[in-house]
Amino acid sequence: MLAVLLLQQGEHGAGGPGGPFALEPGLIIWTWVIFGVLLFLLWKFALPPIVRLTEERERKIKAELEEAEKRNAEAQALLEEHRKLLAGAREEAHALLNEAKLVAQKEREDLLAKARREQEEMLERARREIHAERERAIAELRKEAVELSLAAASRLIEAKLDDQTNRRLVEEFLASLEKRR
Repeated sequence: MLAVLLLQQGEHGAGGPGGPFALEPGLIIWTWVIFGVLLFLLWKFALPPIVRLTEERERKIKAELEEAEKRNAEAQALLEEHRKLLAGAREEAHALLNEAKLVAQKEREDLLAKARREQEEMLERARREIHAERERAIAELRKEAVELSLAAASRLIEAKLDDQTNRRLVEEFLASLEKRR
């Protein structure tokens, strides 16, 4: 076929007006025949594998896109869950800190109240002891004053009165002195 075309082209090229724009019906027919045969061969043998490969690639890309969307949705769900857990952990930490502050404040107040109570008890005990000591000292001083008064009075009068009467007289004298104060 190719040989025929070359022969025909050689005949026209040698004797007549040829050129790039010259129409040759034989060449047009053979071109269409070769184009049709090639189209048929491509359609029959090359196109089905190309279409099959293209469809497989399209299915694969579609499956990968679906998988990517699925993984993206899972990642978004995990991210949201992580955010919720993080927020919960923060709230729990704040609650624990606040609770610890409250416990520490209560403990501090309890310790201060206990220290105040102990201080008041110590002061009250000291007051009672001071009062008791004062009363003992006063009683001791009275007793000694009575003794000294009796000794002084007995020397002054050099007369002996009975002890009980002397004591009573001195005690009454001392009591009258306290009333004057």
